Amino acid sequence: MTRLHKTLGAALALSLVLPAAAAVSVTPAAAQAAPNPDVDRAVAALRAISTMRADFVQTDRNGQRLTGVITLQRPGKIRFQYQPGVPFLIVSDGAALTMIDYEVRQVSRWPIRNSPLGALLDPNKDVARFARLLPTGSPDVLSMEIKDPRHPEYGTLTMVMVRKASAPGGMQLDSWVALDSQNHRTTVRLSNQQYGVSVPANTFRYNDPRPNLRH
Repeated sequence: MTRLHKTLGAALALSLVLPAAAAVSVTPAAAQAAPNPDVDRAVAALRAISTMRADFVQTDRNGQRLTGVITLQRPGKIRFQYQPGVPFLIVSDGAALTMIDYEVRQVSRWPIRNSPLGALLDPNKDVARFARLLPTGSPDVLSMEIKDPRHPEYGTLTMVMVRKASAPGGMQLDSWVALDSQNHRTTVRLSNQQYGVSVPANTFRYNDPRPNLRH
């Protein structure tokens, strides 16, 4: 593993799981997004995903990239398996996101709701209340910016969905951008999405690198 992969892997992984620094002024709760049928359809499509497996390319704001495979199982479970040579794993068991650094034998956990990915993973998060549509220039592409005005420290997640008849709810999750208040941006683009795949029970577990511990 190169030093570049080590540094890049850590930065990208942390940007996905860490909440943003609390440096953004809080917007009053009354300024929630107005109901929108397109947002409702997109949220319904996300919740219609039972399981999904896809390839991903993860890019930081400097254009550095990592690849891997993402496995999703609703509600709340996800696994980012990075490319060979990157000693990081991100797993959510439905309650918390865990980042494992196998090189230094470190394990860190955060509640799903405190992560930029909470909008995607947290089954209790009312995404539609805090989503607003962004212009895309195409009737077949929908972009939603999701930010909880009560918790700006959780960051902003912008999801891009594409109309596709064979996808759950008729819309396919294409990509997302996680942005924190310090302007740390991480883009994740998906390809080769497969829905309704069989997911072994141990997919969202990990080998704990700390001595005598396993999860």
